[in-house]
Amino acid sequence: MTLRATILSTGDELTTGRIADTNASWIADKLFELGIDVVAILAVGDYPDRLAWAWRKAMAQADVVISTGGIGPTADDLTTETVAEVLGVPLVLDQPSVDRIRGFFASRGIDMPENNVKQARLPEGATIVPNNFGTAPGYRITQGGKHLVVLPGVPREMKPMMEETVLPWVRDLAGEEPPLVRTFQTFGISESGLDELVAGAVDPAGARLSFRASFPEISMRVVVRGADAEARLERISARVRERLGPWAIGEGAASMEQVVGEALRAKGLTLGVAESCTGGLIAHRVTNVPGSSAYFRGGIGAYANDVKERLLGVSPETLARHGAVSEETAGEMAEGARRALGVDLAVATTGIAGPDGGTPEKPVGLVCFAIATAAGTRTSRHQLWGDRGWVKILASQIALDIVRRHVLGLPPHEAELFRRR
Repeated sequence: MTLRATILSTGDELTTGRIADTNASWIADKLFELGIDVVAILAVGDYPDRLAWAWRKAMAQADVVISTGGIGPTADDLTTETVAEVLGVPLVLDQPSVDRIRGFFASRGIDMPENNVKQARLPEGATIVPNNFGTAPGYRITQGGKHLVVLPGVPREMKPMMEETVLPWVRDLAGEEPPLVRTFQTFGISESGLDELVAGAVDPAGARLSFRASFPEISMRVVVRGADAEARLERISARVRERLGPWAIGEGAASMEQVVGEALRAKGLTLGVAESCTGGLIAHRVTNVPGSSAYFRGGIGAYANDVKERLLGVSPETLARHGAVSEETAGEMAEGARRALGVDLAVATTGIAGPDGGTPEKPVGLVCFAIATAAGTRTSRHQLWGDRGWVKILASQIALDIVRRHVLGLPPHEAELFRRR
């Protein structure tokens, strides 16, 4: 029987909307890969009665409950006390945890506040889940066939604890081989368009197909279980790969900037950028990839028209006749960046991110792009949507995809971009 799990996220910051619950989605994704059935995700504030209600509900629905948050040293950290109450067990002081917390502070030359001792009082019978990046130890405890896991809410602490300790334990607990999963990352086609594109490539009797929109990309996941799963996954993936064609930017967790970097490195090409409306976002994304110095030479943030003229050599006549937001200006920006930076290819963006500055002829969201290479310059324009941040991110993604398609020799996508959105 498939193991069932509930994820419980605690903290007023979640229920008041101050932060988004990214922990739960990350944990759910990891459990899915192990074949665990996540039946519910609950978020609850820091109130004893609400926490007790949530724990009881979570335990009633699942075999495993994984909780994040509420195990700090302050008065509003109530998870551990609630777990002990719900299970009907006392809290006991775990001296090794006290010693580790004191050592954590001492290594930083800080005296430990005594309220941190609270973090070492755990429900009787708990097994420690080591925390190498913070003070709060995690723990797991089993009672009446229910398995409870309690972890910190800080992602940089929680994720290593999950990956190093909890997930291997859950996999053993499940006692069966997890499904095989292949994920395809796509860009430039809507979720509905993607569904039409791969229709018939996957037999529902032999595999499960799911889609996830995570701006600005859409991922498609193929899940195969049972006998001969590896061979079946390869056959299905080959059909899906053929259907997706250039819409697929990579497999697994590959990001657009990683794929672009790998393509540039493989071809021995160098890249430069000229950015107006994206304000350095393309350069930021490219340099987030380790080793990007092998192919990225630099970027020029030319926001003002006089900077476009002086640093990129954009003609005053071009600006006067066509305006800063035009394919003509984008083309000269890319050519200027290629000369100034001494690169094999350069990509440029100029547009109106909003919320103001649009006109009937050039509305908010209009972005013009160009890529300049030794073979010449290609320009394009897209009418994007969303708020200022959305437009900037989407424009940076399109610019990187223009580079990807050029380097890989793929057809340009401008005519069909975001069809069926």
